[in-house]
Amino acid sequence: MTKEKKLFLIDAFALIYRSYFAFSKNPRVNSKGLETSAVLGFTNSIVEVIKKEQPTHIAVVFDTPKATVRHEAFSEYKANREAMPEGISSALPYIDQLLDAFNISKLFVDGYEADDVIGTLAKQAEKKGFVTYMMTPDKDFAQLVSDNILLYRPGNKWKPTEVWGVEEVKKKFEINDVSQVIDFLGMMGDAVDNIPGLPGVGEKTAKKFLAQYGNMESLLDNADQIKGKLGEKIMANKEKGILSKRLATILLDAPISVDEEALTIKPFDAEKVHALFEELEFRTLAKRLLNTPIQAKKTEEKPTETPASPSSGNGQMDLFSVSQEEWQESSYQRIEDIKTNYTLVDNTIKRKELLDQLMTQKCVCFDTETTGLDPRTAALIGLSFCFEKNSAYYVTVNEGEEKAVLEEFRPFFENNEIEKVAQNLKYDYKMLMKYELAVSPPYFDTMLAHYLMEPDQRHNMDALAQNYLNYTPISIETLIGKKGKNQLSMRQAPIDKVCEYACEDADITFQLKGIFEASLKESDSWSVLQNIEFPLISILSKMELEGIKIDVQALADFSQKLENRIVEINDTVQQQAGTPFNLASPKQLGQILFEHMKLVEKPKKTKTGQYSTSEETLLKLQGKHEIIDNILEFRQLQKLKSTYVDALPDLADKNTQRIHTTYQQAIAATGRLSSVNPNLQNIPIRTELGREVRKAFVPKNEEFTLLAADYSQIELRLMAHLSQDESMLEAFNKGLDIHTATAAKVYGVDNKSVSREQRSHAKMVNFGIIYGISAFGLSQRLGIKRGEAKDIIDSYFQQYPKVKDYMDLSIENAREKGFVQTIMGRRRILNDINSRNAVVRGYAERNAINAPIQGSAADIIKLAMIHVQNAFEEQSVKSKMLLQVHDELVFDIHKTELDVLKPLIIEKMENAISLSVPLDVDAGIGSNWLEAH
Repeated sequence: MTKEKKLFLIDAFALIYRSYFAFSKNPRVNSKGLETSAVLGFTNSIVEVIKKEQPTHIAVVFDTPKATVRHEAFSEYKANREAMPEGISSALPYIDQLLDAFNISKLFVDGYEADDVIGTLAKQAEKKGFVTYMMTPDKDFAQLVSDNILLYRPGNKWKPTEVWGVEEVKKKFEINDVSQVIDFLGMMGDAVDNIPGLPGVGEKTAKKFLAQYGNMESLLDNADQIKGKLGEKIMANKEKGILSKRLATILLDAPISVDEEALTIKPFDAEKVHALFEELEFRTLAKRLLNTPIQAKKTEEKPTETPASPSSGNGQMDLFSVSQEEWQESSYQRIEDIKTNYTLVDNTIKRKELLDQLMTQKCVCFDTETTGLDPRTAALIGLSFCFEKNSAYYVTVNEGEEKAVLEEFRPFFENNEIEKVAQNLKYDYKMLMKYELAVSPPYFDTMLAHYLMEPDQRHNMDALAQNYLNYTPISIETLIGKKGKNQLSMRQAPIDKVCEYACEDADITFQLKGIFEASLKESDSWSVLQNIEFPLISILSKMELEGIKIDVQALADFSQKLENRIVEINDTVQQQAGTPFNLASPKQLGQILFEHMKLVEKPKKTKTGQYSTSEETLLKLQGKHEIIDNILEFRQLQKLKSTYVDALPDLADKNTQRIHTTYQQAIAATGRLSSVNPNLQNIPIRTELGREVRKAFVPKNEEFTLLAADYSQIELRLMAHLSQDESMLEAFNKGLDIHTATAAKVYGVDNKSVSREQRSHAKMVNFGIIYGISAFGLSQRLGIKRGEAKDIIDSYFQQYPKVKDYMDLSIENAREKGFVQTIMGRRRILNDINSRNAVVRGYAERNAINAPIQGSAADIIKLAMIHVQNAFEEQSVKSKMLLQVHDELVFDIHKTELDVLKPLIIEKMENAISLSVPLDVDAGIGSNWLEAH
């Protein structure tokens, strides 16, 4: 049986742009600073479609820079297009190499767009017996769809891939014939391509006209029958209508022919793919594509160990092969390539000899081997040490002997003259603390060091070893197997393998330390590392181990209270709707609101065709019907109940009922700490019921009380300091309410005459300015007209002119240097600050304004934590620091120490750093977190 001829024609730039912007909030950047978002997304899409759809023929079709026949017809065609983002232009050479490595044809014709080339080839292929799939998110291609030409619209994590045939096109556009797509596009026009369309004709009107008149020409012939201003506009713009249809028509006569041999799918060149993936650092993709890490290559020494793989010719591999055989790794070195001296230390005599060596060193890297990822529940099985490149020691620890062995090494860990180096030192610190052994400074953490160097990149050991040492560490899966029920514990793995694995970790970390230290000492980041990040390691470790107690019964009672209210609201909504439905179903809710109740004339739909019932949509409907407020409350209470009230008891220690969150130091590029397992920084505080969750956080016992100390408006105070605006400095130095003071200046009234609404508007502007809010954004938030919002912002800058100067200077400096800094010297790299693309550049410009403020706030509260903890330890108090949440610190205070520690905490926080304005701290006490806050 002859296999169906299946041709995929891929719209190159549509897919490249889509791939690039998919990573806009979290761009992929390799260790050399190259943004790889577009290449990664494009490659993923190509691989996925080949594996999933198994085409027999394929080509990627490009536009060229040359003017097209459409530009000749209309000089302003595509005149509104933004410049290509640098992240795309820099990706194009790699995409070109990728297609060469994949042996996929690249097609283009000067003077014609990719649309025309795809259209021409699709129609030719149809005559040759092909089923052709046009792969693009662009709906314009729907005009080409036939029984054997289909539109393949790739999906993403929010929506599935769609394949449009004739019936799908007719349904989507609400037309009778596919040819009417051109008329539809011509009537509507296209702002992106600068196709004018007919004035006043949108999607709904275009569909109505097509149902009534059939096509553009018939509409224009009967324009005199259309009443009102719309008819007049159409009459006056007939030429625009004809031109727009012409511009929207995909040409089918591009000078190109289907070459079946050239388009036939071929095996890819494995060596080229590996070389490219290695340069781009696409490790996960390489493993998925080749079922192996990217690091290795075939070696002449062990040819018999390389299993035969489905291939065609030298170095060729078949993309259709679902499970590729292992391909030996390439240019990165591995442990077998290097002469190492890794020693097992498994008795008292050897441990004593090792300790003697350790005590003579100035710098030692160490690592703990454990049975799990949570230091509170894992057991120690060994320690590795390294103080010389390619040489390390592994101390094995038998079950039940943990404390005894660690006691032998106490002199090393408590020595203040020896620098202790580790990767993610906080984990090891907590592990040893569990066995009552504290690691004394000085410290060096390679993960945090790299975070200060490259805050937006990955900081795990494998990535660092590959990027800086050209080396691939041993995979833990080779010791204990893949994740799942059959995975072993490290205690069950062969001791010689564990020794090698542990020694390698310490060795790699030791080598990385030298590289990172040399790099950081040349920048202000060295001070941030030494004075903030490293001292914070022990503090966070102690906070995490201490945890905070929760009142499980209080949460259970609150859960029942929420459940009763949820049921009550649900019943009310059903009555208001007049018909039963599932309120938790967005689809059913949309049908109730927009079909049954008809709350709006033109309801917004999602990409999947459902009515949008997002919070943003519902907030815009407030006031139209009381059902909206009830739906919003229903959702809020459901989320509160499931995410926090019901979840927190399950996350608490069953014996102590204490929650032990983990603080991540190397995640947020601004320098802020992030809280996970659970995330205590996201507990809602804006609503009364949300705040009630804090009631469940309580002191250790009756001898303690909670104290919460919170910086007041720290980011605005930093804006005053950084901008040196006289009016803002005066307001803070006189202790005025900044929002009232701002409202008085903006609205031209005295402070006593400021209304609640004016203060609210001023507050929104004060905080919005820090984040680069636009007039449109402010109008949306305040529910006012854009012109009014613009007037408020203009007035704000008139009253605080140096704030505007600071913002402009921050952007200018960032453009010159490529980064911005906090007061303490923490850097935020802004690779897109000079982008030609306005959207991409705008995001970087907002970061240039905001990052020094957010980052300085992060540095200040970290310094405050260090100063407070130092004071606690100097006085040997019973009280403990428990939580850091945004600009707030929470403490378990022994009641006998309250009178001394409350003013001490305030003093240390307010004097963490000297600014041109006072740092103001609000501190409260209570029997629970809410009461203290």
